[in-house]
Amino acid sequence: MTADLRKLPTGFGRLWTAQTVSSLGDGVTHAALPLLALTLTRDPLALAVVTAAGTLPWLLFGVLGGALVDRWDRRRTMWVADAARAALLAIPAAAAALDVLSIPLLAAVAFFLGVGGLFFDTAATAYLPDLLGRDPALLERANSRLRGAQTAMSGFAGPPAGSALLTLGRAVPLVADAVSFAVSALLVRSLPAAPRPVPQARESLLRQARAGASYVFRDRVLLGLALRPAVGNIAFLAVETVLALFAHDRLGIGAFGFGLLLTAEATGGLLGAAIASFLGRRLGTGAALTFTAAVEGLAILGLAAAPNPYAAGLALAVCGAAMGATMVLAPSLRQTIVPAHLMGRVASTSRMLAMCAAPFGAFLGGWLATAYDVRTPLYTAAGLLLTMTAVTATMTSNRRVEAALRAAAPASETRDPVQEPAL
Repeated sequence: MTADLRKLPTGFGRLWTAQTVSSLGDGVTHAALPLLALTLTRDPLALAVVTAAGTLPWLLFGVLGGALVDRWDRRRTMWVADAARAALLAIPAAAAALDVLSIPLLAAVAFFLGVGGLFFDTAATAYLPDLLGRDPALLERANSRLRGAQTAMSGFAGPPAGSALLTLGRAVPLVADAVSFAVSALLVRSLPAAPRPVPQARESLLRQARAGASYVFRDRVLLGLALRPAVGNIAFLAVETVLALFAHDRLGIGAFGFGLLLTAEATGGLLGAAIASFLGRRLGTGAALTFTAAVEGLAILGLAAAPNPYAAGLALAVCGAAMGATMVLAPSLRQTIVPAHLMGRVASTSRMLAMCAAPFGAFLGGWLATAYDVRTPLYTAAGLLLTMTAVTATMTSNRRVEAALRAAAPASETRDPVQEPAL
């Protein structure tokens, strides 16, 4: 039986359900947390502190977190992280109910939610290849379903639900997110146990973290996979920083129309996640990644030149589709070719590079719009994306990808998928 015809194991259904429920809660909090902060202050700097606090864990110790995940049991790491986030949200929920909520408390909550997210996301990325026996086709199917559910829940259902729940009381969306984390923790705890990571020689945590980072920088395929989201975040944050202003000043779009623009991008993301495996089969994974990267750059170029809201919405939908496909193909390839004992560190290194690049994009977008014109950040972002595509095309070519897959094949062929425990 070919890999394409094999069914995903039962355990994946529980993992998918856990991440879907958790993504819905994330979407609720994503909308509710800034709105809660807005009820406390109108100071833009204070609001920015709450937003930035959630990204700090990746910037401060993303690679160290990956090294810890490579030492720990991945399933236990996931459910403990979600259980801790559920308990953490009880604090601001109680503070909101008692009318003692504050900006420092919200910033602290955002920071520790980010810590939990760092450990959960890294452990989940490392656990999935074990669950699926490192099968490339199964990993693409699984990541497609996970990405689609995440987009639907955190991009479509969660934010309006968070806004609606906030009207019922300031504590309500926080309680809802806490429940989502608790449900996720229970589901993850019921997953089959994965093989424990191979114990490393007596090395310090810092040395192990450095080994994981150097593994990424020495491997041209992995470096290419890491550079794309890093440069992409600079470009996309430059666009995001001025998108509302561009939509209002150049396209004549109000608040409702701006929401529709964002919905168009999310809709494209769902489509891209669904067709990612098809693109990989038709073009080869390396060529498909180059194709989607080029489409992202051209779509942003189309957005910059858009004469009306309809053209802008189409450009964002196309960009979202390319991003959705990339976010299925790239992680699936990484999960297939990276040794199990390094998976946490490699995943966290790549994520940290992307997170570190994001603030530069926000600054770049604001500066270019101030110094030149509101369209300038969009044209610059398109140029960055297309340049990055040209630079990384040879790094992740079909030839290099196929060589990496052949090198990883002996390890994956001796590795069966994680089995459910006997009852």
